[in-house]
Amino acid sequence: GEAFEGKNLDGLNFTTKCSLGTLPDAEVYDRLNSSLTTSLEYMNMEKVNLFLLHSQLREDNFELSNFNEMRERNTTSLSSYFNAVIPAFEKLKQEGKIDHWGIGGMGHHQALVKAINHETPPEAIQCVVNPLNSAGAIGYVDENFHPNVILEECQKNDLSILAIRAVQAGALTGSMDREPHPSGFDKKDFDDYMRAEPFRELAAKWNESPASLAHRYALSIPKVGSVILGVKNRDELKECIKAEEKGELTSEQFEALKNLF
Repeated sequence: GEAFEGKNLDGLNFTTKCSLGTLPDAEVYDRLNSSLTTSLEYMNMEKVNLFLLHSQLREDNFELSNFNEMRERNTTSLSSYFNAVIPAFEKLKQEGKIDHWGIGGMGHHQALVKAINHETPPEAIQCVVNPLNSAGAIGYVDENFHPNVILEECQKNDLSILAIRAVQAGALTGSMDREPHPSGFDKKDFDDYMRAEPFRELAAKWNESPASLAHRYALSIPKVGSVILGVKNRDELKECIKAEEKGELTSEQFEALKNLF
């Protein structure tokens, strides 16, 4: 809010999100509205353009591949989503607090496909987009999660796509900038870094940093409207801006990366 005060924000779009979990239907609107209202107060705004459900989706009886003990807190069941979340989002639109709503495209594979093809589909969806076709550590809900299938389902249905995990938690950069977590939670990210050696070799051959190349790959995917950055400092932000300025990859480069793994 302090950063935005006095600035001309015309032409900019703003989003926020809420990690809901699975609550009784009667509590869903209040929880979403409370989260949104708090964010609006912090940002000194009257509404946001896009409000996202941050919880991963699952079918009601689906057991998580990992961390199933946190299922109710970290994931939203399809029945809750259809019966309470969608109506709550639509109510917030009617109240003028949001322009659009969407979901994070993570979770149980079949549940996401059903949500995308529902009679009231999300207006935007976050999709994992990287040459590794990997969600890494955050893909803990469904061991059969296949990011490219979800991406293609969104493309087929003309949903607005927000690309996430462009550098796959650092796996598609020059080096991992952290030590593995003692719990082993992020082991998949470090495994992906080792698997991505051919990508780094190709980036060097093309005289480009791996991170820049990964972001340009995400920006080159058909129907991707925006790439959500995971930058941690201004140097990384500057590099992402320069990557965007370089434009999309050539068709030959894109095909080479698409088929690299």
